[in-house]
Amino acid sequence: MFEQTFKNIDDVLWKEAGCATELDYTEQTSWLLFLKYLDDLEQRRAMNATLAGKAFDFIIDTPYQWSTWAAPRKRDGSLDHDSALTGDDLLDFVNRDLFPYLQGFRERATGPDTIEYKIGEIFSEVRNKFQSGYSLRDALELVDGLTFRSQEEKHELSHLYEAKIKNMGNAGRNGGEYYTPRSLIRAMVRVIDPRIGERIYDGAAGSAGFLCEAHDYLRYGFGSDEPRQLTTQQLDTLQAHTFYGKEKKSLPYVIGIMNMILHGIEAPNLVHTNTLTENLADLQEKDRFDVILANPPFGGKERKEVQQNFPIKTGETAFLFLQHFIKRLKAGGRAAVVIKNTFLSNADNASKALRQELLESCNLQTILDCPGGTFLGAGVKTVVLFFEKGAPTRSIWYYQLDPGRSLGKTSPLNDDDLAEFVTLQASFADSGNSWRVSVDDLDRDSFDLSVKNPNKAEAAPLRDPEVIINEIETLDREAEEILEGIRGML
Repeated sequence: MFEQTFKNIDDVLWKEAGCATELDYTEQTSWLLFLKYLDDLEQRRAMNATLAGKAFDFIIDTPYQWSTWAAPRKRDGSLDHDSALTGDDLLDFVNRDLFPYLQGFRERATGPDTIEYKIGEIFSEVRNKFQSGYSLRDALELVDGLTFRSQEEKHELSHLYEAKIKNMGNAGRNGGEYYTPRSLIRAMVRVIDPRIGERIYDGAAGSAGFLCEAHDYLRYGFGSDEPRQLTTQQLDTLQAHTFYGKEKKSLPYVIGIMNMILHGIEAPNLVHTNTLTENLADLQEKDRFDVILANPPFGGKERKEVQQNFPIKTGETAFLFLQHFIKRLKAGGRAAVVIKNTFLSNADNASKALRQELLESCNLQTILDCPGGTFLGAGVKTVVLFFEKGAPTRSIWYYQLDPGRSLGKTSPLNDDDLAEFVTLQASFADSGNSWRVSVDDLDRDSFDLSVKNPNKAEAAPLRDPEVIINEIETLDREAEEILEGIRGML
């Protein structure tokens, strides 16, 4: 129903000089959708209050409500073109009045978990990139045709918005940072099997794909568009006390908020912060989670002061996140985390120490080996670690995913590719693609967890060049740190 509207919005943005990339398209669509959503939500709540004979206080003051400036209406309900701002008048209002007013909500809000605070956060992070007030007017009228009144409408809009995020990811560069293939996320969620009442966390949320897919799994089940019959209390738990996330970068934070809203989470518990600046020594039991689902950024480097927050010092962002996730899990809590496959075999001290920590403090039940091309444009191979906190690892079940074709833009990973993995993982069954390794058989010095399928001949006896390069870089960093320490002693 709404697909053509989304295409028309893209057409408007494509002609707009201020929007040059898929990232711009998604950002601009996001703030417009958010304001329309907010207006629909407030109008619905106001109507319910009136029917109940109660007063209703709008969050947004009248001059800044969507129905005042973006889509004023005549008495018959049609758009009032005579009083609707356009051209330079519209741009001036949006840039000089609307955005500063909305940004002010961050200071006026009673706390960070309120919708008011989220409004202030979003409009402090995005900016209006429309340079033509006439293009903006066209976009406003298209967005006004979208409605968020029913769960079905929100569900359809969420699918369209996910497609927009996917296009942004496929466009490459930093857009790819925010997009994890949804079929891989769904497989991770199905294996972890979260339940209503459990708290679910992603400390590197990006566009909130993990939290949204976990919500859909709890609300609809796998592969269904029909919502489950849940009690009022269960729905409230799902809304307010289930999904928690953090994101460092501005654009994915905004997209993540909008994505969660479209999936039916009205006031997302998504915080705009650098997760790694949190000191793990300060964690209390109330700060821990039942389930963690994440794909932390790999290849990033963190400063010395950030590394001081972690027992195992390393500049590799993904390795710091893995320590964070282990500490953030409750005893008995379950996690599924995507990480570069070089983590399994790197010979530097930090990698070895982290593998030992993971094996001794958690039950590393499963390693899913993903084929090249799983992440479009990433150029690295990845694995997914499935582990449970609180008991040491006795044996690890490996699964080597082989879709039987080269993955790419025209042939991405899909749910069918992962069906066998999900089925076999339930009983840790052996197959041509799966096998078990006892911890007793691991090298106690290196704790090397490399994927070596005993059912297949080694196609490449030589070590992966990326592993070698990664090790050289890490050892160089370690040598540099030792030299700095020696200099400090002189």
